[in-house]
Amino acid sequence: MSRSRFRIAALVLCLPLFGSLVLSAHDLPLNNTMNAFVKIEPHEAQLVIRIPLDLLSSVAFPLNGNLYDLGAIGAANQQTLDAISNGVGIWENGIRLTPSRSTARLSLPSDRSFEDYDRALAHVAQGTDLNTQIYYQQGYFDAHFVYPISSPKSAFTIQTWIASDLKDYAKLTIRYLPLDESSRAMIINSQLGQVSLNPSWFQAARGFVVLGVGHILSGTDHLLFLLCLIIPLRRLRSMIPVVSAFTVGHSITLLGSAYGLAPAGRWFPPFVEAAIAASIFYMALENIVKLDFQHRWMITGFFGLIHGFGFSYALKQDLQFSGKHLLVSLFSFNIGIEIGQLVVLAAMLIVLRLAMRGALAGRMGVILLSAIVAHTAWHWMIERGEVLWQTPWPTVDNAALITLARWVAVLLLAGGIVKWITGRLHQKVPALASTEIAELKSALRSAAPEHRSESSTVSQSVAKLTAP
Repeated sequence: MSRSRFRIAALVLCLPLFGSLVLSAHDLPLNNTMNAFVKIEPHEAQLVIRIPLDLLSSVAFPLNGNLYDLGAIGAANQQTLDAISNGVGIWENGIRLTPSRSTARLSLPSDRSFEDYDRALAHVAQGTDLNTQIYYQQGYFDAHFVYPISSPKSAFTIQTWIASDLKDYAKLTIRYLPLDESSRAMIINSQLGQVSLNPSWFQAARGFVVLGVGHILSGTDHLLFLLCLIIPLRRLRSMIPVVSAFTVGHSITLLGSAYGLAPAGRWFPPFVEAAIAASIFYMALENIVKLDFQHRWMITGFFGLIHGFGFSYALKQDLQFSGKHLLVSLFSFNIGIEIGQLVVLAAMLIVLRLAMRGALAGRMGVILLSAIVAHTAWHWMIERGEVLWQTPWPTVDNAALITLARWVAVLLLAGGIVKWITGRLHQKVPALASTEIAELKSALRSAAPEHRSESSTVSQSVAKLTAP
C-alpha cells in the first residue's frame, strides 16, 4: 500500500472516534451551575432551587417547534419535581427529610429573581406565564420544596446527585439561611457526598485537621523545602528552631489571608508560586556553599510567610464548609499541617540517615542531594516565572498601600515577639545552668592528683561551652 493510501485509510478509521469526541463535547451542558436557597424556620426547612434546563435533558418537556409548550407541561413538571426530590437530599440529624409540598415553574434565561431568597420564593409561587416563549434548553426549571423539621437547632446536611454523570462539572451553589444567624454560601457537587450545612465545632475541626494533613502530604514543593531544611542538620536539637520558625511564618500569613488581608489581584497567586520555588532554590544553594546554619531559622521564618500564602490558596475553597467556626477551622487546618509536617520530617530523617552513608557521608551527600533539589527548583522557577511575567501587574493605589502597611505592621509585631522570646531564653538558660557549672568547676579543681590531667581537659571543654 502506498504512503498516501495508508494516510487515507488511517483517516477513515479515525473518523468515528473524531465524531464521538465532537458529539461528547457538544452534549456537554453550557450552563453547569444550579442555584439554591436553604432556609431554616421554626418548624420547616425551605429549599428553593433553580436548575438550567440544559442539565435536565433527560426530562421530556413537550415542545412546539423550538419552544416549550407551556400549556402542556403539567406531567413533565411533576416528573421533574420527583426527580429533583430524589436528586437533592436534606438530612436532619442523620434522617433524610421528605417534602410535604412542592411547586415549580419554567423561567426565562434572563430572569434574575434568584439573586434574593424572597424574590426567588415569590417568583416560583407565581407559576409559569403561559404567554412566555422559552426556547429549548434555554431557560430554567425553578422549584420550591417544604420539609417539616423537628428543631431549627438540629444538624442539617445536604447532598446532590443531579447530573452526577458530569461529576464535578455540574455545581450547586447553596445559600444557607439559618434561623437567627448570619447566612453562609457554599458550592458543592455530586462527588462530595453529604455536606454539613451547620457543622459543629468538632466536625469542623476534625475535617480541617484531615484537610491540613492531606495538603502537606500532597504538596511536592512544600516537601522539597522541608527536605532542604534538614539535609545539613539531621539532628532534632538543631531542627527545632528552624521548623518552629517555618511554622510561625506560615501560620501568620495563613490566618491573615483567611481574614482577607492578602493582596488581591491575578498577579499574586503566580507570584507566590514563583517565590516558593525560589525559596527551595535558595535553601539548596545555602546547603551547597555551607553558610551559617545557626541563623537559618531567620530566613526560614521569612520563607514560611510565603509558604503560608500557598497554604491559604489550598484552604480558600474549603473554608465555605467551616460554617460559623472559621477560627476553629483555621487552627485545625494549621494543626493538620503540623501533624503532616512532623510525620514527613520523621520519615525524611530515617531515609537521610540510611542514604547518607559510605560515599554519601558528610559534605559529599549534602552537596549531591542539595544539587538535585536545586536543579528541580530552578526549572520550577523558570516555568512559574514565565506565568508571572505574562500576568498583568497591579497598579499602586490606596488599597494596595493599605494592604502593604498592614503586612508590614504584622511582620514587625511578629519579629518583635520572636526577638523577645529569644532574649528571654538567652537570659534564663545561662542563669539556670550557672549554679551547676560552678559546682562542676569546683569538683574538678578538688580532684585527686592522679586525675588532674583528665580534669584539666574537662575544664577546658566546660570553658568552651560556657563562653559567650
